[in-house]
Amino acid sequence: MPARHRSAAAALLVLAVAGAALAGCSKKSDGSATSADSGPVRVTTSDSTCELSTATFPAGHVEIAIQNKGSKVTEVYVYGDGDRIITERENIGPGTKATINAEIKAGTYEVACKPGMTGDGIRQKVTVTPGAGAAPAKADARLDQAVADYRKYAQEQADATIPVVEQFAAAVNAGDLEKAKSLFAASRVGWERTEPVAESFGDIDPKTDTREDALEAGQEWTGWHRIEKSLWVDATIGETEKQLATRLVNDLKDWQKRVPQADVTATGMANGAKELLDEVSKNKITGEEDRYSHTDLFDFAANVEGARQVYELLKPVASENDATLARTLDGEFESIQALLAKYRQADGTYTSYDKVTEPERKAFSDAVNALGEPLSKLAAAVVN
Repeated sequence: MPARHRSAAAALLVLAVAGAALAGCSKKSDGSATSADSGPVRVTTSDSTCELSTATFPAGHVEIAIQNKGSKVTEVYVYGDGDRIITERENIGPGTKATINAEIKAGTYEVACKPGMTGDGIRQKVTVTPGAGAAPAKADARLDQAVADYRKYAQEQADATIPVVEQFAAAVNAGDLEKAKSLFAASRVGWERTEPVAESFGDIDPKTDTREDALEAGQEWTGWHRIEKSLWVDATIGETEKQLATRLVNDLKDWQKRVPQADVTATGMANGAKELLDEVSKNKITGEEDRYSHTDLFDFAANVEGARQVYELLKPVASENDATLARTLDGEFESIQALLAKYRQADGTYTSYDKVTEPERKAFSDAVNALGEPLSKLAAAVVN
């Protein structure tokens, strides 16, 4: 995971986006809204700039059009108070564009473009006014049910995580190196399936899921990956590791308690599913996520499972609005899960990622890209 500022891939939150003129919206004859300039919110980024078409725009539904004119892969974030991530889009390649459909509430935010996908980003302040912006997506009881069902799913995943993390911590505290190693990957599954929600609480992710190279200046390294390094690299469990294991349990119990507070929307769910795929392409395919244990395929599978859960919940509406997209997503989810199944062992574990060859990693990357592109269109299909 990125460090402190990646507090929420949480496109599962009410998605706020920065930057464009939506003032003067008018109603179409069918009752939907359109902006005065008939265009989306525009964020243009380069290797050294982050340009917004306006610093003030009204609350409501908005389409955000991002264009990367730089030479580096970039990310665009919208931060709320305390660098709480309201929405983000990762892996925007040089010369490419990305679109996010979102709902945004009135308030003040910061937009950050991150060339190279590192650091605090190039930031601009924006104000979202309570005025009459684009109308929210049409009320649909099926979407209300999808949101309710996803809330339940996210809570179930958090609830199921705690007993496994407690077993993991108990093994660490007992000094049982091999048992702790055997429980490491399993303790992360629920978190990885619902990562956007898990990261929406900005102070929890840095304490539980930060990699060593993503630490901010002065930040103490705690959580899963700190313990992972001790288990696999140092092959040592000392008093520090025991304290860290106990702290991990407490931090994750805090996450468990806060899941009901997550502000989930249908568009947020859809964008969150795309962020889960971005997590795979950015950290799992490269082997960066679980670099000491090489348990990356466990996380990879959990991210895909979480993304598919979102899609299945939104599918009744998405398939009605865009049947072609739904058929494509059906096929791509089947393909990527079939590929993962080839690496699943009889005991339920996955092949160690250091045993996966470069051509095989390329096949994984191709599968992720084939799914990620149509998945980026799911939010638009939900609000059409």
